[in-house]
Amino acid sequence: MRANKYRDHYCGTLTNEDVNKTIRVAGFIENIRDHGGVIFVDIRDQFGTLQLVSNDDTIFSGLTRESSVSVTGTIRKRDEEDYNPRIATGKIELLVDQIEVLGKSKNVLPFEVMTSKEVGEDVRLKYRYLDLRNPKVKETILFRNKVIRFLRQFMEEREFTEIQTPILTASSPEGARDFIVPSRKFKGKFYALPQAPQQFKQLLMCAGFDKYYQIAPCFRDEDARSDRVYGEFYQLDLEMAFAEEDDVLAVGEDIFYETFKHFSTKEISPKPFRRLSYKEAMDLYGTDKPDLRNPLFIIDLTEEFEDTEFKPFRGVTVKGIKVSGIASKSNSWFNELVDFAKSIGMPGIGYFKVNDDMSFAGPIDKFLSDEERQALIDKAELAAGDVLFFIADRHKAALLAGEIRNELGRKLDLLDPNKFEFCIVKDFPMYEWSEEEDQYVFTHNPFSMPQGGMEALETEDKENILAYQYDFVCNGIEMASGAVRNHDLAIMRKAFEIAGYTEEDLKTRFKALYTAFQYGAPPHAGMAPGLDRMLMLLLDESSIRETIAFPMSASGADNLMGAPGDVSEMQLREAHIKVRD
Repeated sequence: MRANKYRDHYCGTLTNEDVNKTIRVAGFIENIRDHGGVIFVDIRDQFGTLQLVSNDDTIFSGLTRESSVSVTGTIRKRDEEDYNPRIATGKIELLVDQIEVLGKSKNVLPFEVMTSKEVGEDVRLKYRYLDLRNPKVKETILFRNKVIRFLRQFMEEREFTEIQTPILTASSPEGARDFIVPSRKFKGKFYALPQAPQQFKQLLMCAGFDKYYQIAPCFRDEDARSDRVYGEFYQLDLEMAFAEEDDVLAVGEDIFYETFKHFSTKEISPKPFRRLSYKEAMDLYGTDKPDLRNPLFIIDLTEEFEDTEFKPFRGVTVKGIKVSGIASKSNSWFNELVDFAKSIGMPGIGYFKVNDDMSFAGPIDKFLSDEERQALIDKAELAAGDVLFFIADRHKAALLAGEIRNELGRKLDLLDPNKFEFCIVKDFPMYEWSEEEDQYVFTHNPFSMPQGGMEALETEDKENILAYQYDFVCNGIEMASGAVRNHDLAIMRKAFEIAGYTEEDLKTRFKALYTAFQYGAPPHAGMAPGLDRMLMLLLDESSIRETIAFPMSASGADNLMGAPGDVSEMQLREAHIKVRD
């Protein structure tokens, strides 16, 4: 470090080799302890903690915790019985000659810095600068820096070019609500913050850049949840020209495998990651974000109950989940699962246990015929001690079964906490029917290339058209989404026409892409790993907000800066906005 008037050493880097040296450190007062008239003070900087002592205890008079100070003194060895093995500098201390208070802290703190993670989130975020002084919290942000640095080096080594794309842009229908920004110069017009650099990175491919990336901020007005922060998040955005789906998937596998291998000691699923079609994922796991640490899978039993006399299973989709060896679980255990089923909108959950003689025990058994019992034994490959759960619904059986599978995995401790299980879900449907809009809409990224191109759009049933779209999933969390892009203007017109867009809509809402594709657009494909979610998994954090220096609260409020807040009447007039009461 470069010495200055405040310090010539970092607190946490001093060692026994510095004994008898006169040094100067700076940091925050972490603790003040009075041991029977002998006062010990701890000073903390980003690099660690150092104990301060003095032959003249009056030198510490008036000090308050969390004040910033500069301290000059001589490093000396501690007595062996006073060693502190919990800190790196535990065998030494600083005999203080002089201490200067640079910034005095209030006597009463809003919370104890060293235990700030135990405080309510709203208070932590209001005083985030204090929360971030907690070494555990600070280490998360320092770790974020290390991961970003690693990713940048990774991309540069593979000849990707980092390019920054605009923050102020045009509103674009990309699946979430835009944040809109009124224009002062153009009355009644609005900018938007980008949900992602989607169109810009495609335009970079049209501009002749071969491989692009950036650590990109994305802005979406979506409600927060444990793995999604409100307002703003970051992704490793990348795009490749003259690329096919497998080219991007190979890069994505390398990104995740190498990053997780470098920063974690947990077991990582080997490359190539397991590939599942969207249909396989929904059929087997009831979700397009399956947690493959969970060995349970869903069995379709609709055919087995096609002619059943049991009315709740007649004329609906019936799914089953077999769990081996749990027939001895208590009634209260099964009742808890019934309560969970009710909490997700099911009337309950049916099940039976398989006895040693292969007879069934449970509330559903009395409604089954002998033929149905044997069909279930054969289909589910049942054995003594197994339990078969049933999920029946006309429209949502797969999704509900997926929720039940996840809950069973949790209740049975099937999810190995020391494992990162990756998979790739691909071949998403291009369209889905929207009852609300009474038409087909895009199910995923509208800029994706349909599999089969123009022929598929013109001849296939709409619900059977697949897109070159893919997601990377780890432990049940979507980690990245991407696609082979639609670069052909004729195919683009047809694809958007099916989703209810006219050519005039394309010219207006996607003007840049529509025009650029008329000048020799290359085939291109890309993806965008979510940086915050990568950090959340690597750090074993239950909330994604822990990985961000200054996140919004779960409600979408900025407790630190007071946003959203009022603006002056002058600002409103300049932006041509009138706020109604």
